[in-house]
Amino acid sequence: MDLGKKLREALSKLTKRPYIDEKDVRLLIKDLQRVLISSDVNVKLVLKLSRSIEERALKSEKMEALSLKEHVTKVVYDELVKLMGETYQPRLDRHRILMCGLYGSGKTTSCGKLAHFYKTKGLSVGLIAADTDRPAAQEQLEQLAKKAGAAYYTVIGEKNPVTIVRESLKKAKEDVIIVDSAGRSALDGDLADELKAIADVLKPDESYLVISADIGQVAGKQAIEFNAAVPLSGVIATKMDGSGKGGGALSSVSASESRIAFIGIGEKMGDLEIYNSEKFVGRLLGVPDIGALMEKIKEISNETDVKKLETEELTIETFYEQLKAAKKLGPLGNVFSMLGAADIPKEMVHESEGKLKKYENMINSMTKQEKKDARILKNNASRIARIAKGSGCTEKDVREFLAQFEKMEKMMGMFKKNRGFRKKMEKMMKGGGLQNIGM
Repeated sequence: MDLGKKLREALSKLTKRPYIDEKDVRLLIKDLQRVLISSDVNVKLVLKLSRSIEERALKSEKMEALSLKEHVTKVVYDELVKLMGETYQPRLDRHRILMCGLYGSGKTTSCGKLAHFYKTKGLSVGLIAADTDRPAAQEQLEQLAKKAGAAYYTVIGEKNPVTIVRESLKKAKEDVIIVDSAGRSALDGDLADELKAIADVLKPDESYLVISADIGQVAGKQAIEFNAAVPLSGVIATKMDGSGKGGGALSSVSASESRIAFIGIGEKMGDLEIYNSEKFVGRLLGVPDIGALMEKIKEISNETDVKKLETEELTIETFYEQLKAAKKLGPLGNVFSMLGAADIPKEMVHESEGKLKKYENMINSMTKQEKKDARILKNNASRIARIAKGSGCTEKDVREFLAQFEKMEKMMGMFKKNRGFRKKMEKMMKGGGLQNIGM
């Protein structure tokens, strides 16, 4: 179940009414209870939330500038933020991190994502592979280290994780050192002892427990158990993009007096976010998170010469560079969510992502000359057939792409030359409508 969608539906019943009274507020609370309990949020937490919303919505004084509907919506937002826990502030200086978690939580992948995160903050990172329990865990971490641009350390053939950490620390000089420890199907005495022994050698400044969001409120129990073995500074919740139980996981961790530190929102290296409860609840309720989008764009701008792309003439080659930059924003569904348009049909998002992938395959099947001058492809059946075959698309797909590109090329030309057209385009982007640009 999509928690955000159900919450937005419950609130929309209220906001669509011409006026509201106590009865409407209580009906909203019942809807919220159903939504949260079916999303595996603990019943006691839901009842506590319900009492807080009812008391604040009906008894507290509303701000003069707000209508009653806006007041109730703000109360729901505030109380959900409390339920989902505090916003986290990670360290951005030299420090050591111990990563722990059970099988299937995404612990090793999170080590790679965390390395990528610190690299984007200008810090050097070293990854230590101390998971000697799971086959291929060390090879997986080595591959992730290469992707993230991080140093990789282990002792080949060594079965004692404590020895691996001790020897690796002698060589590792990076700003941030991340240790990937072993997992189990459950936290037992052996794993607890192993984690304590690693911590004695590593002396971690931060210890993160990695949990999968699909375990729901069991996450709180795990946090309590691991915290008893190794004091935790935070929890990393993975698979937040596809789990209907994510709300249950976050709220139960918060109730266990642990903190959510990061959330995994996708499969790519950059799909790890610092946990911000206000932004998270805002997205659930369909409030635009323009700040997060701008931060992502800024990060991409640092990696890509965006200004150069803007000033260059539009060719298939420069379009491809723009496409690669756009892809770094993450899944389209997340981008729409940041824009406050979380309820765009999934089929439409998947169709758009599918088209972008097709375009990329086609461009990769073109020669350098074709990328620089699309005109040589026009009405050239043999070239179109070759591109279709090389990209796994149909000739019709290639012709459609070329027609779309030609339209973009014309629009870009008009945009650069015609100030009046530029103003109309800007007006349209602000909501003026297509009729304003004569289409």
